[in-house]
Amino acid sequence: MSDIRIEPPRRAFRWLLYLGITIGAVVSLVPFYWMLVTSTNKTSDLFKSPPPLWFGSELSNTWHRLITDHEFLRAMLNSLFIAIVYTILSSIVSAMCGYALAKFQFKGRGFLLSTILITMMVPFQVLLVPLFQMMASFHWVNTYQAVIVPFLANAFGIFMMRQGFLSFPNEILEAARIDGSSEMRTFYRIVLPVARPQIAAVVIFTFISQWNAFIWPLLMLNSPEKLTVPLVLSSMIGLTHVDYSAIMLGAFIATLPILIFFILFQRQLVSGLLGGSIK
Repeated sequence: MSDIRIEPPRRAFRWLLYLGITIGAVVSLVPFYWMLVTSTNKTSDLFKSPPPLWFGSELSNTWHRLITDHEFLRAMLNSLFIAIVYTILSSIVSAMCGYALAKFQFKGRGFLLSTILITMMVPFQVLLVPLFQMMASFHWVNTYQAVIVPFLANAFGIFMMRQGFLSFPNEILEAARIDGSSEMRTFYRIVLPVARPQIAAVVIFTFISQWNAFIWPLLMLNSPEKLTVPLVLSSMIGLTHVDYSAIMLGAFIATLPILIFFILFQRQLVSGLLGGSIK
């Protein structure tokens, strides 16, 4: 009898939970739907009352303006190149630094970790002027390396990797050293496969942060053929005319790599969480 009395509330709670999830999913998809509707209608039609709520017939014209007037495809390639290179290099640096801070005993380790954490509290705007002067002294202004190199040592990524490596058993490292394995081989063949959850999180974070970066690329890049997607989208806002249809289409396309990237690494994140520490 007790099970019969408990089952209906559980079923009702489950249906309420599913209903809440469904409503949340629909609400989260509304901005994407509005971007598609806006990109398929004329800009002048968007200010009518009521605004259009269904797809129009201007998608081909909007796409043509986007790729010819604003060179959006080139900007997509530039953003992909910068984001992928930065993600790979920054993830390697974060993993190696986090491993050293977690498993190596050396003088000043605590001070170094505190310094890294303090840098997370410094506002980014404070670093703009000295970093710009440094890049200018290197003659790196208007180059891709000026956008990528200054932020390779990411404090958040280093801290996250260190926290993940702290739980790695020291006995496994000692056994590998006794067997004659070098530190680099131990790191790449034994430690990194276990740290897939942390690596996936760092990769997702670094890719999204670089893909959406605006202020620093705006200062460093001034050639039209080197602009990234955020810079091209901002350039579409003129003093007398704003092409909202092209902006919305470009914004929708710009979100696709982030979604694809997250979905791909989400699978690796789950598999890493289920994996054991010894294969």
